[in-house]
Amino acid sequence: MQIEVANQRILLLNDRLSSQQAKDIAWQKKLGAFDAFSKVTSFLSKPKDDDFSLTYSEHRYEPFWHVVASARYEYTRTTNYQIATSGKEVKTVTVHDTKYEVLNGHIHVPVLEYCFQEDRDEKIIDGITGKDAPVLKQYLSMAPTEVTGQLKDDVDSEAILIPPQARISAIMRDSLSKMITGIQADTILQEEVEVSRVDLYYRPIYAFKYAWASKQKEAIIEVDGLTGEFRAGTRVFAEYFGKVLDQAFLFDIGAEAVGIFVPGGGIAIKAAKKYIDTRTK
Repeated sequence: MQIEVANQRILLLNDRLSSQQAKDIAWQKKLGAFDAFSKVTSFLSKPKDDDFSLTYSEHRYEPFWHVVASARYEYTRTTNYQIATSGKEVKTVTVHDTKYEVLNGHIHVPVLEYCFQEDRDEKIIDGITGKDAPVLKQYLSMAPTEVTGQLKDDVDSEAILIPPQARISAIMRDSLSKMITGIQADTILQEEVEVSRVDLYYRPIYAFKYAWASKQKEAIIEVDGLTGEFRAGTRVFAEYFGKVLDQAFLFDIGAEAVGIFVPGGGIAIKAAKKYIDTRTK
């Protein structure tokens, strides 16, 4: 069996909001970042703006993976069909000049089955948590730009590029395990497994950390750089500020990395085009 792996791509989703627009949204919605505590406080008395201060902000790009795998199997196999007779008085049945003895009210007819199977698996995985994130599918149609050089050259110099913690080899291993199935066949006519999408997306997020002076509390609010949607955040990624993303280690695809073995024979991993680090050119 041979697995065809498509071009491995990095796709950048560019900001639709400016930093000032994101900052304005965050300031207006800052109270929501303090969650249940803010609801109780605002019910009793609305806090004043001068009780809040912005202590930290960042413009970052978060990764997510989009992987699509499919399989096609076409084969024939011989088997026996058990067919009930019309009554217990029937002793033999003749089909196309072939006579079959009746056993326990049935005849057993040898047949040749033609079989065709198609399977498809699509995964959208949060690159930071490694969890399924179907909600991120909305970004696939937002006109991303394919990165042909270094990703850092296509974003603002102050932007933080977060390296994916979820490895593509593990994602592909899980996806392909669903595609590669043991089939009972006498003759295999077609056996194709293809990974048609191996894409790493980067989407823009603005994060703002606020201090609530009178309550001595801090909280984070995030603003989506594409949709303008906001939510309470849990962390910032200051540790990645100024660090260069090493693109050479993003796509760890290979027979050993995927780690799949089929009894009776190995699987060849054939990449249509490996991701090439332009620094080596």
